[in-house]
Amino acid sequence: MRDEATAFVPGHITGFFSAHPDEDPTKAGSRGAGLTLTDGVEVTVEPAAGSEPTVVLEGEEIEVEPVTTVLETLDAPARVEATSDLPLGAGFGVSGALALGTALAANRVFDRKLSMNELVTIAHGAEVQAGTGLGDVVAQARGGVPIRLEPGGPQDNKLDSIPARARVEYVSFGELSTADVLSGDTEQLTEAGTEALSRVVEEPTLLSFMYASRLFAREAELLTERVSETIGDVAAVDGQASMAMLGETVFALGTGLSDAGYEPSVCATHPAGAMLK
Repeated sequence: MRDEATAFVPGHITGFFSAHPDEDPTKAGSRGAGLTLTDGVEVTVEPAAGSEPTVVLEGEEIEVEPVTTVLETLDAPARVEATSDLPLGAGFGVSGALALGTALAANRVFDRKLSMNELVTIAHGAEVQAGTGLGDVVAQARGGVPIRLEPGGPQDNKLDSIPARARVEYVSFGELSTADVLSGDTEQLTEAGTEALSRVVEEPTLLSFMYASRLFAREAELLTERVSETIGDVAAVDGQASMAMLGETVFALGTGLSDAGYEPSVCATHPAGAMLK
Protein backbone atom coordinates (compact mmCIF):
# COMPACT_ATOMS: atom_id res chain seq x y z
CA MET A 1 0.00 0.00 0.00
CA ARG A 2 1.22 3.48 -0.90
CA ASP A 3 0.82 6.64 1.18
CA GLU A 4 -1.03 8.44 -1.65
CA ALA A 5 -1.46 8.74 -5.40
CA THR A 6 -2.71 11.56 -7.64
CA ALA A 7 -4.52 11.44 -10.98
CA PHE A 8 -5.51 14.14 -13.46
CA VAL A 9 -8.74 13.81 -15.43
CA PRO A 10 -9.61 16.29 -18.18
CA GLY A 11 -12.94 18.06 -18.08
CA HIS A 12 -15.43 17.00 -20.74
CA ILE A 13 -18.04 19.05 -22.57
CA THR A 14 -20.69 16.94 -24.29
CA GLY A 15 -21.95 18.60 -27.46
CA PHE A 16 -24.79 16.13 -28.07
CA PHE A 17 -25.82 12.66 -26.99
CA SER A 18 -28.47 9.96 -27.15
CA ALA A 19 -29.44 7.99 -24.03
CA HIS A 20 -29.30 4.18 -23.98
CA PRO A 21 -30.46 2.62 -20.69
CA ASP A 22 -29.67 -0.91 -19.60
CA GLU A 23 -30.26 -2.90 -16.42
CA ASP A 24 -26.49 -3.33 -16.18
CA PRO A 25 -25.05 0.17 -15.47
CA THR A 26 -21.74 -0.79 -17.09
CA LYS A 27 -23.58 -1.45 -20.38
CA ALA A 28 -25.88 1.58 -20.20
CA GLY A 29 -24.64 4.91 -21.45
CA SER A 30 -24.80 7.28 -24.36
CA ARG A 31 -23.68 7.82 -27.91
CA GLY A 32 -22.44 11.27 -28.87
CA ALA A 33 -19.43 13.54 -29.12
CA GLY A 34 -17.64 16.16 -27.07
CA LEU A 35 -14.44 17.98 -26.19
CA THR A 36 -12.04 17.00 -23.42
CA LEU A 37 -10.39 20.00 -21.77
CA THR A 38 -7.01 20.97 -20.38
CA ASP A 39 -9.05 22.39 -17.48
CA GLY A 40 -9.90 19.37 -15.38
CA VAL A 41 -9.85 17.70 -11.98
CA GLU A 42 -6.85 16.58 -9.93
CA VAL A 43 -7.67 13.79 -7.48
CA THR A 44 -5.44 12.62 -4.63
CA VAL A 45 -6.28 9.44 -2.73
CA GLU A 46 -4.78 8.31 0.57
CA PRO A 47 -5.88 5.63 3.05
CA ALA A 48 -8.60 6.95 5.37
CA ALA A 49 -7.89 7.35 9.07
CA GLY A 50 -11.13 5.45 9.80
CA SER A 51 -13.33 3.03 7.87
CA GLU A 52 -15.55 5.71 6.30
CA PRO A 53 -14.43 7.33 3.03
CA THR A 54 -14.20 11.12 2.82
CA VAL A 55 -14.45 13.29 -0.29
CA VAL A 56 -13.14 16.87 -0.20
CA LEU A 57 -13.43 19.23 -3.18
CA GLU A 58 -11.64 22.58 -2.99
CA GLY A 59 -11.36 22.24 0.80
CA GLU A 60 -15.05 21.48 1.35
CA GLU A 61 -16.29 18.03 2.32
CA ILE A 62 -18.98 16.86 -0.11
CA GLU A 63 -20.94 13.75 -0.98
CA VAL A 64 -20.34 12.36 -4.47
CA GLU A 65 -22.21 9.10 -4.93
CA PRO A 66 -20.11 7.81 -7.85
CA VAL A 67 -16.91 8.28 -5.84
CA THR A 68 -18.36 6.38 -2.88
CA THR A 69 -19.42 3.55 -5.20
CA VAL A 70 -15.95 3.38 -6.78
CA LEU A 71 -14.29 3.13 -3.36
CA GLU A 72 -16.74 0.44 -2.23
CA THR A 73 -16.17 -1.55 -5.42
CA LEU A 74 -12.40 -1.38 -4.97
CA ASP A 75 -12.70 -2.10 -1.22
CA ALA A 76 -10.68 1.05 -0.66
CA PRO A 77 -11.43 3.01 2.53
CA ALA A 78 -9.87 6.28 1.46
CA ARG A 79 -9.75 10.01 1.82
CA VAL A 80 -10.24 11.66 -1.57
CA GLU A 81 -9.09 15.25 -1.97
CA ALA A 82 -9.74 17.02 -5.26
CA THR A 83 -9.12 20.38 -6.86
CA SER A 84 -10.79 21.57 -10.03
CA ASP A 85 -10.71 24.47 -12.47
CA LEU A 86 -14.33 23.66 -13.33
CA PRO A 87 -17.68 24.17 -11.55
CA LEU A 88 -19.64 21.12 -10.38
CA GLY A 89 -22.99 20.48 -12.08
CA ALA A 90 -22.46 22.86 -14.99
CA GLY A 91 -21.80 20.46 -17.86
CA PHE A 92 -18.07 19.77 -17.49
CA GLY A 93 -18.13 16.13 -16.36
CA VAL A 94 -16.72 16.91 -12.92
CA SER A 95 -18.51 14.03 -11.17
CA GLY A 96 -17.22 11.64 -13.83
CA ALA A 97 -13.73 13.05 -13.42
CA LEU A 98 -13.92 12.57 -9.66
CA ALA A 99 -15.04 8.96 -10.11
CA LEU A 100 -12.39 8.12 -12.71
CA GLY A 101 -9.60 9.94 -10.89
CA THR A 102 -10.53 8.13 -7.68
CA ALA A 103 -10.49 4.78 -9.47
CA LEU A 104 -7.04 5.40 -10.96
CA ALA A 105 -5.47 6.71 -7.76
CA ALA A 106 -7.11 4.17 -5.41
CA ASN A 107 -6.00 1.33 -7.67
CA ARG A 108 -2.40 2.43 -7.13
CA VAL A 109 -2.66 3.23 -3.40
CA PHE A 110 -4.38 -0.04 -2.52
CA ASP A 111 -2.47 -2.11 -5.12
CA ARG A 112 -5.63 -3.55 -6.72
CA LYS A 113 -3.78 -4.38 -9.97
CA LEU A 114 -6.71 -3.58 -12.27
CA SER A 115 -6.34 -2.54 -15.90
CA MET A 116 -7.36 0.84 -17.33
CA ASN A 117 -10.46 -0.65 -18.97
CA GLU A 118 -11.49 -2.30 -15.70
CA LEU A 119 -11.13 0.99 -13.81
CA VAL A 120 -13.01 2.94 -16.48
CA THR A 121 -15.80 0.35 -16.37
CA ILE A 122 -16.10 0.72 -12.59
CA ALA A 123 -16.18 4.53 -12.76
CA HIS A 124 -18.61 4.58 -15.70
CA GLY A 125 -20.97 2.14 -13.98
CA ALA A 126 -20.87 4.23 -10.80
CA GLU A 127 -21.77 7.39 -12.76
CA VAL A 128 -24.68 5.72 -14.55
CA GLN A 129 -25.96 4.17 -11.34
CA ALA A 130 -25.95 7.58 -9.63
CA GLY A 131 -27.69 9.26 -12.59
CA THR A 132 -24.97 11.90 -12.84
CA GLY A 133 -23.71 11.05 -16.32
CA LEU A 134 -23.86 8.61 -19.21
CA GLY A 135 -20.67 9.02 -21.20
CA ASP A 136 -18.24 11.46 -19.62
CA VAL A 137 -15.99 8.82 -18.05
CA VAL A 138 -15.39 6.93 -21.29
CA ALA A 139 -14.61 10.18 -23.11
CA GLN A 140 -12.33 11.44 -20.32
CA ALA A 141 -10.34 8.22 -20.44
CA ARG A 142 -9.77 8.76 -24.18
CA GLY A 143 -9.00 12.50 -24.42
CA GLY A 144 -9.00 14.66 -27.55
CA VAL A 145 -12.35 15.20 -29.29
CA PRO A 146 -13.95 11.78 -28.79
CA ILE A 147 -16.92 10.38 -30.70
CA ARG A 148 -18.78 7.68 -28.76
CA LEU A 149 -20.24 5.34 -31.38
CA GLU A 150 -21.79 2.87 -28.94
CA PRO A 151 -23.05 3.19 -25.34
CA GLY A 152 -21.56 1.49 -22.30
CA GLY A 153 -18.16 1.11 -20.74
CA PRO A 154 -14.94 0.37 -22.67
CA GLN A 155 -15.88 -3.29 -23.13
CA ASP A 156 -18.85 -2.21 -25.30
CA ASN A 157 -18.12 1.36 -26.39
CA LYS A 158 -16.61 1.93 -29.81
CA LEU A 159 -14.70 5.20 -29.94
CA ASP A 160 -13.54 7.39 -32.76
CA SER A 161 -12.44 11.03 -32.64
CA ILE A 162 -12.19 14.25 -34.59
CA PRO A 163 -8.48 14.68 -35.44
CA ALA A 164 -8.18 18.30 -34.36
CA ARG A 165 -7.19 20.54 -31.48
CA ALA A 166 -8.69 23.89 -30.54
CA ARG A 167 -8.68 26.78 -28.12
CA VAL A 168 -11.87 26.59 -26.06
CA GLU A 169 -13.64 29.41 -24.21
CA TYR A 170 -16.55 28.96 -21.84
CA VAL A 171 -18.89 30.88 -19.56
CA SER A 172 -21.17 29.23 -17.02
CA PHE A 173 -24.37 30.81 -15.73
CA GLY A 174 -25.41 28.04 -13.36
CA GLU A 175 -26.31 24.40 -12.93
CA LEU A 176 -28.77 22.07 -14.60
CA SER A 177 -29.68 18.72 -13.03
CA THR A 178 -28.40 15.88 -15.18
CA ALA A 179 -30.39 13.41 -13.09
CA ASP A 180 -33.65 15.33 -13.69
CA VAL A 181 -33.12 15.38 -17.46
CA LEU A 182 -32.10 11.74 -17.68
CA SER A 183 -34.96 10.55 -15.48
CA GLY A 184 -37.54 12.20 -17.74
CA ASP A 185 -38.74 11.31 -21.24
CA THR A 186 -35.55 11.11 -23.33
CA GLU A 187 -37.16 9.98 -26.61
CA GLN A 188 -36.99 13.39 -28.30
CA LEU A 189 -33.49 13.98 -26.95
CA THR A 190 -32.27 10.60 -28.21
CA GLU A 191 -33.75 11.15 -31.67
CA ALA A 192 -32.00 14.51 -31.93
CA GLY A 193 -28.75 13.00 -30.64
CA THR A 194 -28.86 10.17 -33.16
CA GLU A 195 -29.25 12.67 -36.03
CA ALA A 196 -26.38 14.79 -34.68
CA LEU A 197 -24.08 11.77 -34.43
CA SER A 198 -24.83 10.76 -38.01
CA ARG A 199 -23.88 14.24 -39.19
CA VAL A 200 -20.53 14.23 -37.35
CA VAL A 201 -19.65 10.67 -38.39
CA GLU A 202 -20.24 11.69 -42.00
CA GLU A 203 -18.13 14.85 -41.58
CA PRO A 204 -15.79 14.53 -38.55
CA THR A 205 -14.69 18.16 -38.23
CA LEU A 206 -14.95 20.71 -35.42
CA LEU A 207 -17.22 22.90 -37.55
CA SER A 208 -19.60 20.00 -38.17
CA PHE A 209 -19.50 19.14 -34.45
CA MET A 210 -20.44 22.69 -33.41
CA TYR A 211 -23.30 22.85 -35.92
CA ALA A 212 -24.63 19.45 -34.79
CA SER A 213 -24.38 20.51 -31.14
CA ARG A 214 -26.39 23.70 -31.67
CA LEU A 215 -29.04 21.85 -33.66
CA PHE A 216 -29.25 19.16 -30.96
CA ALA A 217 -29.68 21.70 -28.15
CA ARG A 218 -32.56 23.33 -30.01
CA GLU A 219 -34.31 20.14 -31.13
CA ALA A 220 -33.94 18.49 -27.71
CA GLU A 221 -35.44 21.66 -26.16
CA LEU A 222 -32.59 22.06 -23.67
CA LEU A 223 -31.71 25.71 -24.39
CA THR A 224 -32.32 28.24 -21.64
CA GLU A 225 -32.96 31.87 -22.52
CA ARG A 226 -29.55 32.99 -21.24
CA VAL A 227 -27.70 30.29 -23.15
CA SER A 228 -29.63 30.99 -26.35
CA GLU A 229 -28.85 34.70 -26.15
CA THR A 230 -25.14 34.04 -25.61
CA ILE A 231 -24.90 31.63 -28.54
CA GLY A 232 -26.63 34.29 -30.65
CA ASP A 233 -24.12 36.92 -29.51
CA VAL A 234 -21.23 34.71 -30.63
CA ALA A 235 -22.89 33.98 -33.98
CA ALA A 236 -23.30 37.74 -34.51
CA VAL A 237 -19.48 38.10 -34.56
CA ASP A 238 -19.09 35.07 -36.84
CA GLY A 239 -18.07 32.76 -33.99
CA GLN A 240 -18.93 29.15 -33.20
CA ALA A 241 -20.65 28.45 -29.86
CA SER A 242 -23.03 25.92 -28.35
CA MET A 243 -24.41 24.63 -25.05
CA ALA A 244 -22.58 22.19 -22.77
CA MET A 245 -24.66 19.12 -21.91
CA LEU A 246 -25.94 19.33 -19.27
CA GLY A 247 -25.38 22.73 -17.75
CA GLU A 248 -26.30 26.36 -18.24
CA THR A 249 -22.93 26.80 -19.90
CA VAL A 250 -21.88 28.12 -23.30
CA PHE A 251 -18.62 27.03 -24.92
CA ALA A 252 -17.00 28.46 -28.02
CA LEU A 253 -14.08 27.66 -30.26
CA GLY A 254 -11.26 30.13 -30.76
CA THR A 255 -12.11 33.60 -29.45
CA GLY A 256 -15.86 33.49 -30.07
CA LEU A 257 -16.97 34.53 -26.58
CA SER A 258 -14.21 37.10 -26.18
CA ASP A 259 -15.11 38.65 -29.53
CA ALA A 260 -18.73 38.84 -28.39
CA GLY A 261 -17.75 40.90 -25.33
CA TYR A 262 -17.74 38.20 -22.66
CA GLU A 263 -14.96 37.45 -20.18
CA PRO A 264 -14.69 33.68 -20.55
CA SER A 265 -12.45 31.08 -18.99
CA VAL A 266 -9.93 29.86 -21.55
CA CYS A 267 -8.41 26.43 -22.07
CA ALA A 268 -7.86 24.00 -24.94
CA THR A 269 -8.79 20.52 -25.99
CA HIS A 270 -6.72 17.99 -24.04
CA PRO A 271 -4.42 15.83 -26.18
CA ALA A 272 -4.61 12.80 -23.89
CA GLY A 273 -6.97 11.09 -21.49
CA ALA A 274 -6.95 10.61 -17.73
CA MET A 275 -3.57 9.76 -16.23
CA LEU A 276 -1.71 9.19 -13.01
CA LYS A 277 0.74 11.96 -12.11
